Amino acid sequence: MSVQTYVPGGVSVRMTPTAEQQARKEIRRESARGLRLAVKPSGCSGYMYVLDYVRDNNPQDKSIAIADDVTLFIDNGSVSIVNGTEIDYVTEGVNSFFKFRNPNATGECGCGESFTVNA
Repeated sequence: MSVQTYVPGGVSVRMTPTAEQQARKEIRRESARGLRLAVKPSGCSGYMYVLDYVRDNNPQDKSIAIADDVTLFIDNGSVSIVNGTEIDYVTEGVNSFFKFRNPNATGECGCGESFTVNA
């Protein structure tokens, strides 16, 4: 089950309860205001997700309250690429990480580090 949230302008982002719980832990541990989601050109397929801690607000970011104590800031230039994305927190073997399920992604590189979108 995921929590549906909205960025002003009708853009949606979902975060699973597992991802929300992990985000909460990391925000507290880092004494951050929230997490910032962005994409940047990278890798063999075109884009890569970047998740950083937010200590100072960027007025260009879109901010959404996932919960009272979990805020997700979305880079303004990345909003159209991440629209509809579900963020999960998964464990595969000995590794745990945030996983992005993006309906706009049209392909991924073999290692899963980068993705493409149709322009």
